[in-house]
Formats: sequence, C-alpha cells, structure tokens
Amino acid sequence: MSEHIVIETLEDGIAGLRLARAPVNALTPKLLFGIAEALDGLAAEDDVGAVVLTGTGRSLSAGMDLKELLGFDLADQTAMVDGLNTCYATAYEFPKPLITAANGHAIAGGLFFVLVGDYRVVSKRALLGLTEVRVGVSFPVVASALACHELGANAARRIMLSGENVTAAEALALGFVDEVVAPDDVAARALAMARQYRAIPPQTYASVKAQVRGDVVAGYRKALTAGDPALDGWFNDETLPAATALLAAATGKG
Repeated sequence: MSEHIVIETLEDGIAGLRLARAPVNALTPKLLFGIAEALDGLAAEDDVGAVVLTGTGRSLSAGMDLKELLGFDLADQTAMVDGLNTCYATAYEFPKPLITAANGHAIAGGLFFVLVGDYRVVSKRALLGLTEVRVGVSFPVVASALACHELGANAARRIMLSGENVTAAEALALGFVDEVVAPDDVAARALAMARQYRAIPPQTYASVKAQVRGDVVAGYRKALTAGDPALDGWFNDETLPAATALLAAATGKG
C-alpha cells in the first residue's frame, strides 16, 4: 500500500482513510492502487462498520500532477488508466458505508472521491470539477460511467464538457453533494453521518447498495471486458500541448 495513505481509527467501528500526498494529494498509479488495496482490506475487517474518506491539507485531491503527466510514456498512460479504473470501481462497489469528507478542492480525478461516496460532506471553500477536457484526455471507462450517473445528465453536461470548476454551493444546488459546511466542521459532520450509516444492518446495507448501483457497475464491467481504449494509449495529439498550456496558466507562466 502507498505510503501516502493513512488508515486510522476515528472511533469504535469507524475507520478513516486519509490521502496524504502533499501538497494536494495528486494521483499516481501507486496511490490509486494503494487506495483500492486499503479499501479491500477495510471491507474484510469485521470490526469496521463504516469508513470516512478524506484528504490531508487544503485538497481532498486535485487530480493528477500535470508536471508528472507531461513526462508520461505509453506504459505510464496505461498504468494510470488501469489505476483510475481499479480505484474508482473498488470504491464505488465498497460494500460498507463510505462517507466522503471533502476537506478542500476535489478536481479532475479527485472529484471521483466525492462521487463514490454514499454521503458527501464538502467544505464551503472547496472547488469541484472535471478538467479532463481542458487537459486533452478523455475519461477512462469507470470514470465516465460514474460521472454520467452520479452527476446527473444536466450537471454532467455542464461539468464534463466545460472543464470548469464549480463552488461547493453550486455543487449542492446541482445535487451531487449532500452537505456544505464550514471547513472546520467537515470532519465532525462526516463522522456524525458515519455513525448514522453504521447503525444500519450491514448485510442489508451491502445488498441495497449493490441494488442501487448495480446497473452502473454492470455497465462498466461489460465495457472493461471489451477493453478500455485508453489502455492502448490515453493521450492524443492534443494532450501534451493542452496540458502544457493549462499548467502554464495555473503557474502564471503562460
């Protein structure tokens, strides 16, 4: 498991899974596979009744590090897509209550840690969005399925096609987060919701969660069986110029 993942006991029966890759919990294949491994381990622990997923610092996760992306070869692209698919599928199918505590920004790949949550508490200071279209990459199979379903048609159209971030208040109005609170209250509210969800009979919870998400899971599993095209090369001719321009704009060097 990645050294950038912290598993902690928040209280009896409730575990915390915290991303800890400073400064913005940027995603790498190793981190993504580590999250999947950690979730599999927590799913198998009888004394864990619910999990709170959060980040360290000012972001839940800002997605991939564009500087790292610019150096990707084909093998790196394949590993990243495989990691994204594996991590998001494992989180989405996690059989226990998974409460998202978005302590800060959740952007690009980082937004999916909100979308996989059974209940989503977000800091009012957070920005949320899917910037992939501006980076010049399409969505891996699992990410596409989750975004289209969990955002809803209208929000998916706006967020996926514009590549622009929205505020926490806008995300609440669009319906893909459940609660927006002051930054200092995120952890406490997520823990309170974890207590409520933990009190639900666990076998029934797992069964109903599988019913609620079954069509989405069946869809991306079928697509993965056919093969995610991005595994054969995620980048296109536009990716490196687009990512370079976005990085320059973000760092004020454009």
